[in-house]
Formats: sequence, C-alpha cells, structure tokens
Amino acid sequence: MVGVFRCFEATHPPILIDNGLAILENEKIERHIMKNIPGGYNLFVQDKEVATLIENLYVKLKLMLVKKDDAKNNALLSHLKKINDHLANRNTRFLTGDTMCCFDCELMPRLQHIRVAGKYFVDFEIPTHLTALWHYMYHMYQLDAFTQSCPADQDIINHYKLQQSLKMKKHEELETPTFTTSIPIDISE
Repeated sequence: MVGVFRCFEATHPPILIDNGLAILENEKIERHIMKNIPGGYNLFVQDKEVATLIENLYVKLKLMLVKKDDAKNNALLSHLKKINDHLANRNTRFLTGDTMCCFDCELMPRLQHIRVAGKYFVDFEIPTHLTALWHYMYHMYQLDAFTQSCPADQDIINHYKLQQSLKMKKHEELETPTFTTSIPIDISE
C-alpha cells in the first residue's frame, strides 16, 4: 500500500484509494463513499447546528498556542463546553447520532491536537468535568478508523513547532511514537 501512496506524494489531501482507484476531489470522494461503501451515506449528514458548533475550534487552538494567555485559553474552554453541552443534550455516541459522520471526522482530530499540542506548549488539558466530551472521545478512540489514521503525538508537536519556527531536536525524530488515547475519567457504559 505504501507504494500506491508514493504515486501521490505531491498531491494535497484528501486522497481516497479504493481497490486501486484513486479519487482526489472532495465531492467525488463523497459520492464514491456514498455509492460504493456500505453505510457510507451516514458519513455525509447535513446538520447546520453541528457544523456551526465545531467551526473555529481549530482557530481557537492556534490562537491559544500563539498568544499563550488566559483569554485565549478561556475562549477555547468555552467552545469545548458548548460541544460538551451539545453531546450531553443529544445523549448519543457521536455528534449527530449513534453513527459516525463527517463532523466527527473533523472534530476528533482537532480534539486530539488540542490534547497533545495544548498540553505540550501551554500545559492545557481538557477539563475532566466535560464528561460528555470525554465519553465522545472514548468512543472515537475505540474506532480503528481513528486510531489507525491518528498521527503520533510527536508528529502533532513537530507540526506546531514548525508553524512557530521552533527547532526540533534530533532525538525527537528518533523517539518511539506515542499515542495519547487514555481517558482521565471513569467511563461506565
């Protein structure tokens, strides 16, 4: 499979390769998944409330990492609380129901970046009292779709170091990859 990806090294994501067929555009990828993958139509749920809820989360993370002040931390915390409240009110495994959708594919990587980069650069942690959010993350960590595509903690940290023009240490590149997937609260199903 690695050889297949070498053919697309200069191509910007997203790239879908299904049985040797490469699909390179968002709309075509969506159509292919909806048409050819069982249950694929569930990924493309239309929900304006959820779309609005998760937008700008990544921007707030980046501002917190650059500004490193309480106002930016509080803006991110407020946003996470809104997501937590939404999940608590819905009482479902994922953002729009009990089936993962496109919004989950956007939110969970952002949450992972918040966990890893937030902790590393500004000692920020998602509060444990946001229990609905932690339950959500627990369910996402159980999915191969997330764990197999999740970058190592070191890769996330190095990504933000490069953005901030910070130097990487040689030994960081040689470290055994670590993956933060623990949950700091008791999840009783």
